[in-house]
Amino acid sequence: MDVKQLVDYSYSVEDISCRLASGSYPTDAMVIAPCSIHTMSAIAGGITSNLMVRAADVTLKERRKLILMVRESPFHLGHLRSMAALAEMGAIIAPPIPGFYHNPTTVMDLVDHSVERVLDLLGLLDPDARRWEGSTR
Repeated sequence: MDVKQLVDYSYSVEDISCRLASGSYPTDAMVIAPCSIHTMSAIAGGITSNLMVRAADVTLKERRKLILMVRESPFHLGHLRSMAALAEMGAIIAPPIPGFYHNPTTVMDLVDHSVERVLDLLGLLDPDARRWEGSTR
């Protein structure tokens, strides 16, 4: 299925003049998933060369929640410095690192865990999310 069939609007990544690139367009948050090191570094450096990076820049400028699911590892010192700079700007760095405390049995369980964590960060709690319930001793 074409994902564009599921949305009300779509924009070209080159369209940095669209409404998503404006601080006056009301949004609550932005999630970039997955977020490449290239995209993360461009956001950290304020290099607004495409719509995704411009919209992330505007999200930070307007003090809105920006969540970056950085996907590449291992990280070198430059990556970590960019992450620290973004955290200082207000971004949340949330790599899709699998959690195992909920005893996943499938790859989809691992994916769901990462998605549920981001939904939690957005304040969109999933009542079906598997949560830590402490030790079962």
